[in-house]
Amino acid sequence: MRTVRIGAGAGFAGDRLEPAVELAERAGLADIVLECLAERTIALGQGRRLADPDAGYDPRLLARFERLLPVALARGVRVITNMGAANPLRAGEVTRDLLARLGTPARVGVVTGDDVLDRLDLDAPASEDGVPLRAHGEVVAANAYLGADAVLPALEAGADVVVTGRVADPSLFLAPLADRLGLDLADPRAAAAGTLVGHLLECAGQLTGGYFADPGVKDVPGLAELGFPYADVATDSTAEYGKLPGTGGVLDRATVREQLLYEITDPTGYRTPDVVLDLRGVTVDQVGPDRVRVAGARGRPRPDRLKVSVGYRAGHKVEAEISYSGPRADKRAALAGEVLAARLAGLPVRPRIDVLGVAPPEADVHAECRVRVAALATDPAVLDIVGHEVEALYTNGPAGGGGVRVFTGEVIGVVSTLVPRAAVTPGLTILEAGDARPAA
Repeated sequence: MRTVRIGAGAGFAGDRLEPAVELAERAGLADIVLECLAERTIALGQGRRLADPDAGYDPRLLARFERLLPVALARGVRVITNMGAANPLRAGEVTRDLLARLGTPARVGVVTGDDVLDRLDLDAPASEDGVPLRAHGEVVAANAYLGADAVLPALEAGADVVVTGRVADPSLFLAPLADRLGLDLADPRAAAAGTLVGHLLECAGQLTGGYFADPGVKDVPGLAELGFPYADVATDSTAEYGKLPGTGGVLDRATVREQLLYEITDPTGYRTPDVVLDLRGVTVDQVGPDRVRVAGARGRPRPDRLKVSVGYRAGHKVEAEISYSGPRADKRAALAGEVLAARLAGLPVRPRIDVLGVAPPEADVHAECRVRVAALATDPAVLDIVGHEVEALYTNGPAGGGGVRVFTGEVIGVVSTLVPRAAVTPGLTILEAGDARPAA
């Protein structure tokens, strides 16, 4: 029975880099996957691309790849990531140029086709509220969730690095497993097993104690040196999860079971582009220190429609803050909130005003409370007034205000809908860096 070791190199756009480099250096991986995309992050990427056609990919892509790619490729570890976000082709070009600059021959596979804006029915209902898409605002982006079948051709073409846009999180793992183990993606049992692996690994450190620790309730040792997980996946559809010796965190039945149910609204039918995953028969067994065996995934044939993340112009926002410190900081902060509410009452906005922090009952020179104001509007000039009124509290409000911060920007709202699978056509572009080997 063959096994393949696949690692989790990132679980979100802001994840740490060091654990991924450690895995690539010491874990004996075949593949490492960096899952860095969410509805929020692809919406932000679409906003950046609207302002600059060369932007839209993950802004940390270059910093991650400068550290990770030399280590991974020198050890024959393939790298798969959705850091292409809203501009995968440009992300692939940046990756190719980096490899050329490093003198590292490699083949970069860029998966496209998730952008379906030109095929979107704007009269289709949003899944969240049933309201037609066009009623939410000007639609500026529509990205379908591609499956493993969109990624597999890049691997079969010999890509050392695969950069995608919107691909379903577990599909990023299922594709290399199918390639290494010869899994039939049309077989629901095989697709379910690989999808379960992807679902457990996709959030990286969450499987090893990150987003889990709660002192005195769920203690996690060495959280400062948290290590990321890997899985040894066998051809019989079972997998054992572990982490590198000497790294922080914990991998046990509790961390695995929490991640197993993460973002799962229906354990009997978790819909992905590859399979409808049924978790009811899944078993989780501790087989050693930081070693957990998971088996029993079941599946039904893949859906005939794909989810699409739809971005629309939702207006503009302002976030403005000011701090009050020292004795009675809470009282002065509350007064500042009342003053702001009165001064903003005539504007066509409904600001949210919060006082953050609690001053102790005794006079404490170290107490600090912060007033936060947030508002949405279609007219950014109105929001400039909100920010100005917060700044004006310096000398037109309670004593001791300081540390004003004002941020304004456009809001790209996000809803979702479904489209027929036939309306989505994945694409592949191969980019060569240096003297990359010819395709098989």
